[in-house]
Amino acid sequence: MNRTDLLALDFDTLAALANRGLVKRAAKELDAGAGAVLSTDPAPEADGTLHGLFPDGTRVSLPPGAGLDQGACTCGASGVCRHLLGLVLACQRAAADAPAPEAGEPDGEPWSPGDIDDEALSAAVGARAVASARRALARGYTARLHHPAAEEPAAWAELPTCTVRFPVPAPDGIGHAVTDAAADRRGEVIALAVWAFRAAAEAGAAAAPAQVDVGGSGGWARPGAAELGAAAALLDDLLLDGAVHAGPVSATALRRVRDELSARALHWPAGILTELIEQLDDHTARGARYRAERYAALITEFHARVRAAGRESGLAASQVLGSGERGDTALRRVRLTALGCRIGGGPGERTAEVFLGHAGAGTGLVLRRRWDLAPGQEPTGPELAARRLAGSSLGAVAGGSLVSERASRTPGLSVTIGASRVATTSVTPVGSAWAELPAPLLVRDFAAHARALDRQPPYLVRPRTEAGSVHVVEVHEVGELGYDPAEQRLEATVRDARGAVATVSATHNPYSPGALDVLAECLRGDRGEVRHLSALVRVTGQGLLLDPIGVLTAEGVTVPDLADPAEASRLVPSMVPRPRDPLTEAMEGALSALASAAGVGLRGLGEPARALIEDAAAALARTGLSAAAGLVGAFLGVLREEGPGAAARPWVDAQLHLLCALELHARAT
Repeated sequence: MNRTDLLALDFDTLAALANRGLVKRAAKELDAGAGAVLSTDPAPEADGTLHGLFPDGTRVSLPPGAGLDQGACTCGASGVCRHLLGLVLACQRAAADAPAPEAGEPDGEPWSPGDIDDEALSAAVGARAVASARRALARGYTARLHHPAAEEPAAWAELPTCTVRFPVPAPDGIGHAVTDAAADRRGEVIALAVWAFRAAAEAGAAAAPAQVDVGGSGGWARPGAAELGAAAALLDDLLLDGAVHAGPVSATALRRVRDELSARALHWPAGILTELIEQLDDHTARGARYRAERYAALITEFHARVRAAGRESGLAASQVLGSGERGDTALRRVRLTALGCRIGGGPGERTAEVFLGHAGAGTGLVLRRRWDLAPGQEPTGPELAARRLAGSSLGAVAGGSLVSERASRTPGLSVTIGASRVATTSVTPVGSAWAELPAPLLVRDFAAHARALDRQPPYLVRPRTEAGSVHVVEVHEVGELGYDPAEQRLEATVRDARGAVATVSATHNPYSPGALDVLAECLRGDRGEVRHLSALVRVTGQGLLLDPIGVLTAEGVTVPDLADPAEASRLVPSMVPRPRDPLTEAMEGALSALASAAGVGLRGLGEPARALIEDAAAALARTGLSAAAGLVGAFLGVLREEGPGAAARPWVDAQLHLLCALELHARAT
């Protein structure tokens, strides 16, 4: 009856394999003396299957190495029933007097899910699941791995659209793997996770957490090269004609190539084209969301990713282009912790971005909602808080814990909640869930997190995750507040347990005009002691910079964009305005000039626009940015001497240099 695989299944793992209610009921029956009487087959040819007989006559059995879903029970219930859970609990109770082996290091030897061979993997998850996984392997995918360690003996793999956790060492533990993917994809994602660990071991990265690029053919031979080339050519034509002259033919061609990239599972380039199409549509409709700088940055980002994937950049191709995984993955039953909300919009519309923490994956997700407004409607955040979202109100979802059986997740870490009369979605208060989030979603050490952010590549080639910068920050002390009326910006300092300082910086949101007052009330302690902040986090030369979206105090979670300020808010002292940085001004001026050129098109670039670019190059040179000035000047030289057709690549070169330099400069200042 030595089933060490069952001894490693703790309450949370059993709850993930079934649900908490069934586990509690099985434990209650065991405590009441109505548990299973255990036995194994005594015959010499027996395979060690564990049997259990309950007082009501129910018989249950579980073969060695099999998952709970492969057990047999005479009760007739579908799936993992309380009797199978009771069998596991009874086995654990019987072994309570004997020392249980460490879950992560059997017999003192290190282990990895990659140790299991494909034959055993097929036996555990099924040949059909392995065959489906091989198709994803051929496309290539990226996985972030946590290898077993003394402080956390379980292994897990974060795939592009789900997480797979191995609480029991291989080979017996494959059947007990836990994933948030839907049941019909469970075997496939387990196989992908096993192969990711195997690839890490072959690359020599099995001693520490690692991100690995698995499968695919690599380089320009990889599937989708033709579609990427076609899209790059379209963007060159768009750069020559400009957004001003882009008609329906251009938009149709972009949509066609975008769909082809999506079919090839090149999600990041496809996402760039989706944003470009939205920018063009908004420009055509004279909408308020078109931004020349954003339009130019999207063209640049596409070329940056194509270049990085086609050469030895030191980055995984699937990290640069997006995973080879399917676009959306249904999640079987997921618990998400709300981290706050950001309200946006424009004329005739409002948008809400609800940020969610997925503790099982250690990542942030975003749930979006958009409302079209009738003429004369101008709702603010507190008014939108009452609108319906995921079967509840926006305010309840943005400040609660959400459990859903109808959620699906994209590789970009956005989540959708479907409607169903059968599958439910419930919302409960957050409670202490923020404090229980895993790293790196929960940041306790400001300095360590700042170092990790500083090691990231430029955003132009990072994974295009929707909420990758969202974190919960543990706060031990709040410093003085200050308000800059010119910039309409509220600032404060916070410290972690080690005394490291981070800066909280929030600007006025016209769609939630009371948000700064609410944030000031929280930081002053008017709503109780501040324990945690949720924020969009980036790094500067002075440490972490936090753009807050939620505050957890002794009174609970406050979402500034959705809350009403107190009737008599105390004034915040004015602070000395920040001096403008000449390097930042020079680079932003050059990017603005290049963006204007992209907007009107290189073919139609007149002398006033060229003079503006010349002035920008001169400003770069005056501030000592000679390399950037040279690239901008080279673009103008090619434009004059060789014509617009030859100037597209130098324009991208100058944009790439300036965008990367501006980001790196912001990290250092």
